[in-house]
Amino acid sequence: MFVMTVDQRNSRRDVDRVGFVLDVLAGAITVRPFERTAGDEIQGVLDDPAEVTRLIAELVRTGHWSVGVGTGPVDTPLPRTTRAGRGPAFEYAREAVDGAKRSRVPVAVRGPDDDGCRLAQTAARLLGDLVLGRSEPGAAAVDAMRAAPSQSEAAATLGITPQAMSQRLRSARWDIDADTHALVTEMLRRAQTPEQEPIG
Repeated sequence: MFVMTVDQRNSRRDVDRVGFVLDVLAGAITVRPFERTAGDEIQGVLDDPAEVTRLIAELVRTGHWSVGVGTGPVDTPLPRTTRAGRGPAFEYAREAVDGAKRSRVPVAVRGPDDDGCRLAQTAARLLGDLVLGRSEPGAAAVDAMRAAPSQSEAAATLGITPQAMSQRLRSARWDIDADTHALVTEMLRRAQTPEQEPIG
């Protein structure tokens, strides 16, 4: 099981972004949905490492969130609300978000498997570095590629030439995007402990 604890960065000097991000995360595949837990912090429970990976990338790219991922058992049966949940994964998520706040790339992974979590965290920070390093045009090009069946059609949606699209994708390091997501997903899967079972 994965618990994601996400805290707004520089919240004292910024507007409250929790309502907006909860709307964005409403479509996430979760065991228990994201909700505000305290102040400018949100938390959700997930069992799919690929979805955790996707959310890490989406949250980090905004520059507004520190992302902590805790893995491990949770107390069952899970209550209806995320904020009422208990268990080691929740405790590890708290440790993780505190670690993320101190990192240049604000994501951290904690759990009972120290070595596995360290590898997953390294992979997640590489993914974070990848998305944070993209310019706005580069990020838009990547988004267009995910929504279009071909590079030429993605270029057309942005109103640019295929040559300009190729340049933007090269600068955005699109060629390693899918593999980096896959790496994070696999490392998170390995960081899970054997006794964890999906909970509906």
